[in-house]
Parts: sequence; structure tokens; C-alpha cells
Amino acid sequence: MLDRRTPPNFSTEFQFNLPSPEIIALKDNLFLVWLKEIQQDVVKVDFVFEAGKWHEPKKGVSYFTGHMLEKGTSNFTSEKIASVLDQQGAQLEISSGSLYSLTKNFEAVLPLVIEILSVPSFPEDEFALVSSIFLDTLKVNNEKNGFVASRIFNKNVFGGNHPYGRYLEEADINAISTTDLRSFFLNSFSPIEIYVTGNLNNHQFSLLTKQISNLQTQSKRTPYTTDCESGPVTEKIIKDKSLQSAIKIGKKTINRNHSDYPGLLLANHILGGYFGSRLMKNIREEKGLTYGIHSSVTSYLNSGVFSISTETNKNKADQTISEIEKEIEKLLSVPVDKTELGTAKNHFLGNLQLEVSNPFAVTEKLKNIRLNKLPASYYQDLYKAIIVASDSDILRITNEYLSPASFHLAPSALAGLTSLFGMGRGGPRRQSHLKAFDMRVAKKQQKHLHRTGSLVHARSVRAISTARLWHYCLYTCGLSTS
Repeated sequence: MLDRRTPPNFSTEFQFNLPSPEIIALKDNLFLVWLKEIQQDVVKVDFVFEAGKWHEPKKGVSYFTGHMLEKGTSNFTSEKIASVLDQQGAQLEISSGSLYSLTKNFEAVLPLVIEILSVPSFPEDEFALVSSIFLDTLKVNNEKNGFVASRIFNKNVFGGNHPYGRYLEEADINAISTTDLRSFFLNSFSPIEIYVTGNLNNHQFSLLTKQISNLQTQSKRTPYTTDCESGPVTEKIIKDKSLQSAIKIGKKTINRNHSDYPGLLLANHILGGYFGSRLMKNIREEKGLTYGIHSSVTSYLNSGVFSISTETNKNKADQTISEIEKEIEKLLSVPVDKTELGTAKNHFLGNLQLEVSNPFAVTEKLKNIRLNKLPASYYQDLYKAIIVASDSDILRITNEYLSPASFHLAPSALAGLTSLFGMGRGGPRRQSHLKAFDMRVAKKQQKHLHRTGSLVHARSVRAISTARLWHYCLYTCGLSTS
């Protein structure tokens, strides 16, 4: 019997080897990726379509087309669809294109799902209900500072017309008709890959491949191209009655296809990626300025975003931003000590292992590799890169991707969004503040250079101070006007 009074042995040895799925070519460049031999008697089927924002001819069409699929077909009403799924103990998540089913009920559920993906009817009354619910939710969310700050942040990082930066407003929704949805469905909703997780017998697998043949197929389409046009450096939303300020700071950055991405992930983890991070220790635990603050690196197919998010009392917003600045300054200029680096590595790698704790999570990793065109060894390589990362690696990467000097190298490609205190793009107070910040970073770097005789990615005072625009993005929602 397991003695729970004795902790398990600690080990850093771990091989992050994902299982090899069976990949089956079906028709017209449609592939089925099958992860089988699992212990649970459940099946998950993921349908992947090229039908998101990058492919929609009109704002909101992709969202509402997807959410309307299960609202009726030629033979089933939305109530009947919900009833059948409930009786069979199945779940259909249209937003992610996923079907969950008990293995024994798979044959009863699959034909219904294929019909939903083949001949949706887009009834007018259901669309009126779905759009009404969306509008009501939008009105509620627009009163939330964090929601508003995030929308403004993404809009100004990528541009209001860019797929990553545009959001739906009431006028956009009112301009959509069921005719738009039918047209988009016929032109775009053909699967490009299908992922199956679970054990299927020969009959069930034969049924699956036969039913898939009923889905429409199309040749690969070119997405609509949109230039990334950054918005203003700073944008404030003043809400006099609000007691809280939502703060969003960040910039465009590399995605997971870049060789420096593992190091950036680890640097982010140290800064604000977990509960023991620097931002949490300083701003939550020591200063008591917020209940929570975190930083993140988000990788998209065509870009990446680094961001810091928190909410605080509106009278404490300037102090919170100042403390964020101090932590970034420290990360840019002082090497991470061995103990802190080891703790961050262990926490990061522990989370990475937890992300493959069940078969469905493993399939998500396999899907991520295939859809992002990553090498099969991507996660094993990520694991090894984190293990060997040193303090000098972190210092180099933070100066490369989080430093004002690095942004000066390609100003036209940056997010165009930043003022630490919302002083505008070129005001004298802002210029003075940035100059002082640059000088402090340079002074600390030169001090470390003198002490150690070496500094990765060292920059002179003059080089750093030439970064006149620090293209971090700061959005504060609900600031006091004082």
C-alpha cells in the first residue's frame, strides 16, 4: 500500500516523448490523425476547418457560422439535436469543433454530427436568438475594465482591421444575415484535418471514414491579407465611477517557430508566469497593490504577443506601473540567480508535464505540432532548451525582445503602443522618463560588466538612450483623472 507520509523521490530526468499517432490519408489532401490504445472507453473527434477570422469576407461571419451549425439541420431542430446528444451521453463543442462520446454510443452519435457539419439550415429565429445573446453579453463585458483594456490592446498592437486586432461591435452584428452564413459555410467549412482520440473497432472506424466522405472538400484557400497597422502609443479609457483600473502592457514578439522562443518563455515565467514570479512577489505580496498580476507569451500562427495584465485601485495605477517598470529594468540588467532560475525551470517543466496528463491533452499537443508546422520533436526540444538555459541566455533574450534598445532597431515593424505613464507619444515628461530609464539600465549593465568582465548583449549608454520610443503597450481603463 502507498505510504502517503513519504514524499516521492525528486527527479529531473524526464523524456518528453509524445506517442506516434497513426496518420491516414482519406481524400483530397484530408488527413485523419488517430491516437488509439487508450484506457478510457471514450472517443473524441476534432474537426479542423480553415474558417476563422483570416478567411472571413465580413466581420463576425466565421463566429456566427460556427455557432449556428448546431441550431438545426434539414432533419433536426436544435431541440432535437440537444436531446439526442443528451440521451447518448455525448457533448458537441462547436467552437472547438470537438465531439466527445462514449465508445459504445459512437455509432449512434456520429451520423448526427456529420449531418450538422454537412447540411446546417441556419434558421432565422435561431440566428436572432444567438445574435441577441451575443449583444447582451457584449454590453455586459464592455462594462468590465479588463475586457475593454484587452480589446484596445489587441486593436492597437495589430490594427483594427487585422484578424488578431479586430472585434465585433453591435453594427457589425446587425449587418450579418443568414445568407452571409450560408455562403461562408459553403465556401469555407471543409475540414483540413480530423483528429481521433480513442479506441474504435473495425466497424466503427469504417463508419467514421464513410461518414467523413459526406463532408464537402475544397482546395486549399489563400487567406485574406491584411497589413498590420499599429494604433496609438497610448490610449486611456476614463470611467469616473470605476474603482478599479485595468492595466495591459505588451508588444508583438516572436512565436513558437523561432529558436529563441523557449528562452523567452522561461524569461516570461520568471517575470510573471506563475505565482512565485517577480511581479507577483513584488506587486501582490510585498506592495499589496493587486490580487493578481501575470505576464504571458502568446504564440499565434502568424505572430506572437508578450503582455502583462493586472487590475488595481485606480489611485494606485501609477505606482503599479512604476513597480512593473522596475521589475523589467531588473530583468534587463541583472542576471537571474541560480536558485530563482532553478525554481522557475522546475515549475515550468512541471506544468509542461501536466499538460500531457491525459490522452485528449496529448492529442492537443500533436495538433499543435501539425497545424503550426513544427518538428515532431518540438516539445522534447523545448524541454531540453529549458533544462540547459543559463542566466546569460535569459539576459540576452530579455535584452533582445524586452528591451527598449532592441525595439529601436525596427520601429516600423513594432506594435506602436507605449508610454509607461500614458504621457503621450512625445511629451517632455515622457521623454525625460524614458531617458532616465535607459540610463538606469545602462548603468546597471556597465556595473555588472565591470564586476564580471563579461556581459551578454551589453549596450553602451548612447546605444540604449537612442531608444526614444519604448514600444510597450500600456492600456489603463478606469484611471482617475487626477
